[in-house]
Amino acid sequence: MLNSPVLKILFEDEYLIAINKPSGLLVHKTSIAAHETVFALQLLRDQIGQHVSPVHRLDRPTSGVLLFSKKEGILPMLKEQFADRSIQKTYLAIVRGIPVIKSALIDHPLTSERSGKLQEAKTHYTVLKETEIPFDTTGRYPTSRYSLLELKPETGRTHQIRRHLAHLRHYILGDKKHGDNKQNQFFEKQFGLENLLLHAEKLEFKHPISMKLIKVSSPLPTHFRKISEDLDLRYS
Repeated sequence: MLNSPVLKILFEDEYLIAINKPSGLLVHKTSIAAHETVFALQLLRDQIGQHVSPVHRLDRPTSGVLLFSKKEGILPMLKEQFADRSIQKTYLAIVRGIPVIKSALIDHPLTSERSGKLQEAKTHYTVLKETEIPFDTTGRYPTSRYSLLELKPETGRTHQIRRHLAHLRHYILGDKKHGDNKQNQFFEKQFGLENLLLHAEKLEFKHPISMKLIKVSSPLPTHFRKISEDLDLRYS
């Protein structure tokens, strides 16, 4: 459990603030994890001594750029940018296997976990690096292959990237809900991996007041960097 960490601020002005959310930290209080007492929203409010509101969400195990509004009046403008897909989100993930097509659009509708209805869902991916290690993680082959992917979701469905990659059977390492348990167990035992290897690396949007293009980037967390080095999937 996280013990009230000091959040790293990536961008801040009079209207907005972006942090580097650690893996394992909830964005806000939720009934799904009613026993938890530490949240990014409350931590940030206490840290800067000011009311903030989350502009978007990141899954609990996902690390990276998380944007908050300091003023309620601009929140609708920012949410509108997410709704019209003018905000660009870039993620990095390490997955099982190597996609045959090196850059493509995953256009695969997903069932809403709330309403049960089928929703449009689109994610662009690009293979950045590939690797092969001398371990049999499946019981079928003498070696195992992995990829570092760059992902740009066009829509924002719950667990979209994780579910889309599971659909392709290129499971994200460390994904305990949508991933491959054999891979997760191997990486936990062999490399000590306990986190999801999905990181929100960049967020690009138009500032709602100045109208300037804002680009916020987040460095890879230690657990992600370690596995990328172990697998020779270093990214710079």
